[in-house]
Amino acid sequence: MPDHVHILFECDPQFGVHKVVKIFKGATSRYLRQEFPHLKSRIPTLWTNSYFVSTVGGAPLEVIKQYVANQKEV
Repeated sequence: MPDHVHILFECDPQFGVHKVVKIFKGATSRYLRQEFPHLKSRIPTLWTNSYFVSTVGGAPLEVIKQYVANQKEV
């Protein structure tokens, strides 16, 4: 989809999914602003504060990939 990102990661539940999301968004924002300096002045923020989390419960990776690919059709 053109306006969102799917990411599959494994996280220790005690660490917290929210911390992983925060670190990911911060790191990618810094990288993109370094790589594309014009983003600093044109866009106040690259990410929204919101995110959606769902667990896969040990489903095979191929099943997850297929699910993500089919999101375009839903």
